[in-house]
Amino acid sequence: MTTRPSNNYPQYHAHVYFDKQSLALATSICEQAGELFAVKVGRIHQRLVGPHPRWSCQLSFDSEQFDRLLPWLEANRQGLSVLVHGVTGDDLADHTTHAAWLGDELPLDLAMFMP
Repeated sequence: MTTRPSNNYPQYHAHVYFDKQSLALATSICEQAGELFAVKVGRIHQRLVGPHPRWSCQLSFDSEQFDRLLPWLEANRQGLSVLVHGVTGDDLADHTTHAAWLGDELPLDLAMFMP
């Protein structure tokens, strides 16, 4: 069962996953999130980056923005998967135990976080 996001940390990232067919949708979602919620929008990566299994865009936000942003992302993601995780300084925990999903959970490549 997929864990749903909850507001437990001071800082967060949300990674919106997409492919060539959904690039325009993902770009629009990320840009709108930046405009509507004043979240920091990262690059629209059209390649695999870090542990992410698909192209992605990172949204950076805090616990105050969480409660407004997450319902909007859920309502507007149009089938895209979104990884939401706390930012605590422990990358492995952030992408596993501090992580939750909107949409389908995708397998991450966590090898880069292993000692």
